[in-house]
Amino acid sequence: MEPELLPALELRAIARSYDEGEAKLDIFKDLSLVVNPGEIVALVGPSGAGKSSLLHIAGLLEAPTGGEVFIAGQNCTELDDKARTRVRRIGIGFVYQFHHLLPEFTAVENVIMPQLIANIPKREAKERAEHLLVRLGLEPRMAHRPGELSGGERQRVAIARAIANRPLLLLADEPTGNLDPETADHVHGEFLRLIADEGLGALIATHNLDLAKRMSRVVQLEKGKLREYRG
Repeated sequence: MEPELLPALELRAIARSYDEGEAKLDIFKDLSLVVNPGEIVALVGPSGAGKSSLLHIAGLLEAPTGGEVFIAGQNCTELDDKARTRVRRIGIGFVYQFHHLLPEFTAVENVIMPQLIANIPKREAKERAEHLLVRLGLEPRMAHRPGELSGGERQRVAIARAIANRPLLLLADEPTGNLDPETADHVHGEFLRLIADEGLGALIATHNLDLAKRMSRVVQLEKGKLREYRG
């Protein structure tokens, strides 16, 4: 019998609030979620509901007011800054609406860079980068710098960069929100196939319900509560 895999992400009773003068503004409280390896979960909800804050908490970029964050079974809530940085570098990949590629480097160099930071040998990092870019249909564009790539191509490079270090968890905030509908649909399809093939757990915030429904399941954040989306 194979050992049971731990969740890629587990949020337990998460709360987030802000002080506004003498008042306290609750964004959400007592919010729990599990994302398993190989599962792609869409996070939907109106603007201002706290989707980005929830992703930042899941990615250890922002501390919750209460509750616990587990990455692959490790309670990361009480880790110091150095330990959280190590978990982010090794265990978590991020994709944002804007690609944030380094403009002076080529596509393949942008995907190699995080691997070198993680002390992966340069030859191995280059092979991994080229493999991912080929998978994403960018073989003819690997030597091009971001300024020479289309919006969809730049976002695919950003996706490859996020996955390069073989993270346990992938977090994405409107990864195709800056693209036209046809390009977004194409990039999204390649994105989902690659995540599935890599066996990652993924939490993806999106406003596009058509794209969200192509994922494993959809959860909705609204009025501080998280629930399964029923359509």
